Amino acid sequence: MLHVNDLTYRIGDRIILDKATFALPSGSKVGLVGRNGAGKTTLFRIVQGEVAPESGEISLPRGVRIGAVAQEAPGGPETLIEVVLAADKERTTLLAEAETADGLRRAEIETRLMDIDAYSAPARAAAILHGLGFDAEAQNRPCSSFSGGWRMRVALAAVLFAAPDLLLLDEPTNYLDLEGTLWLYDYLGRYPHTVLVISHDRELLDTSVNHILHLDRGKLTIYRGGYTSFAKQLAEKRELTAKMKAKQDAERKHLQSFIDRFKAKASKARQAQSRVKRLAKLEPVTTIVEDEVLPFDLPGPERPVAPPLIAVESVAVGYGERTILDRLNLTIQPDDRIALLGANGNGKSTFCKLVGGRLPPLKGDIRWPTKMEVAYFAQHQVDELNPSATAYEHVAALMPDVPVAKARARAARFGFPGAKADTPVSALSGGEKARLLMGLAAFQGPHLLILDEPTNHLDIDSRTALMEAINDYTGAVILVSHDRFLIEACADRLWVVGNGTVKPFDGDMDDYRQLVLSGDLEPERRGDREQSAAPSRTDERRAAAELRVALAPLRKKLETLEARMAKLTDVIGKVDAALADGTAFQKDAAKATELSKMRAEAAETLIAVEEEWLSVSGEIEAATA
Repeated sequence: MLHVNDLTYRIGDRIILDKATFALPSGSKVGLVGRNGAGKTTLFRIVQGEVAPESGEISLPRGVRIGAVAQEAPGGPETLIEVVLAADKERTTLLAEAETADGLRRAEIETRLMDIDAYSAPARAAAILHGLGFDAEAQNRPCSSFSGGWRMRVALAAVLFAAPDLLLLDEPTNYLDLEGTLWLYDYLGRYPHTVLVISHDRELLDTSVNHILHLDRGKLTIYRGGYTSFAKQLAEKRELTAKMKAKQDAERKHLQSFIDRFKAKASKARQAQSRVKRLAKLEPVTTIVEDEVLPFDLPGPERPVAPPLIAVESVAVGYGERTILDRLNLTIQPDDRIALLGANGNGKSTFCKLVGGRLPPLKGDIRWPTKMEVAYFAQHQVDELNPSATAYEHVAALMPDVPVAKARARAARFGFPGAKADTPVSALSGGEKARLLMGLAAFQGPHLLILDEPTNHLDIDSRTALMEAINDYTGAVILVSHDRFLIEACADRLWVVGNGTVKPFDGDMDDYRQLVLSGDLEPERRGDREQSAAPSRTDERRAAAELRVALAPLRKKLETLEARMAKLTDVIGKVDAALADGTAFQKDAAKATELSKMRAEAAETLIAVEEEWLSVSGEIEAATA
């Protein structure tokens, strides 16, 4: 289908593609991955003919149709269904010609319309729009009545409906909610033609593609399988390459040593010369350099609060006299991990503002500790950063009375070490801005961390680092994300926002996916169908959350005991080292006696601490059994 040979492209002095070569078989589903700024979008533009490469060639079958999401979202008076139907240009042209054609030409047009299934097109277009979140009423509204993000969904629907032979998608889930993302996974998996998709969504790359195309330092390498398989293959390749390089380095050292030793001796001159030739022929093994991914800095609260963290009773919330959510009766524990599910527009952001203290309830009661700190991260807040200020200056503004070195150290923890901290925000990438904003939001060690679509603009490695930071964070988390992998890795409670309220979801992400694809997002109906005497998963999650809170003091005590054990063991080790040579009593008998006494006391204390540690461990194990 698509063959790329020795493709080279530069931007200034920087080489983006360096004699890159790959081939995509017809009908393959390929995920294009690489670090941010590697050149993935540039490759798309070259394939589409928008920019010319410095050298190399691209080969496609004659007449092949290439499709990509339009850069400018539609915004005219046409209805959504009209915009999507117009994407099939052949159908549109034939229908227009059929209005005036007659005789043989009319018969030819009708035959062709039947061949391309033109008369079922409205139903197919409506199904795609529905999958991306537009109900029947919305599909007949003009594009101009929707916001930019929703219009981008229409542009995506249009290219999917056109069904090109080669479909190019650049981060298609960035402007979708979780429900639209789950639908897209399924749709791309069934797409009948070739797909090349740039994505940092691990779930999409595992469920919807069968090859991974890796762009790294200008080179392109294709791997069979999804992202998990690719990651395993790449790790094995890195390990093998490192071993090969170590082996070659040892051989080089041995050859060079022989040459240096015997090149001046006539009797060994011929042997030395042969080793010179052997050394010259050794092709250096280039190791695969793994880029460093800096961690996210999400400090937990210094002073935990007593549970519950937040109690919501009979609350309604909205704007002015308009109620968005009602009948809210929920409890959030101090270390909960809650993911909010539900289509965009159902009220997820409204709920986040409510529990974050940014929106007062219209009625009902919401209670939280007076000293509770909340950190709120939303992608749109990136625009609130001062574009002319540097990362260091943003951090220093929150630390006005500390030395410069300490403020720079904190900026480094955010992911802005050294000179990077002096880069103006306007020159930072989208991922770097998100990293800075998240660090600033969580600066004070909040009790509750609200993350609204935190993964936009983050590459896969950075998303993994964020996942680790969330899991290490000791406060409560409310997460809104279209990234299923992040939700499954971090959340232990699922709440659905829909039908004007928020309710715990009795199921996991596989269950929720089935609801999305079936079109039934009402958990009440699902509960009516599935009667069971066993405890619900919501009850199990709640019980697990309550158990964590109950065990928190014991776990804290366990950590303290472990620290004491380590300190006592260190003391005993140092005393043993001081007494080890046997001359300590000869040099200073009094001091040696004191050291011996110290060791005996430390050993006795260590035994007592170990016994206490075993007792506390037993309590925790009994409670979690």
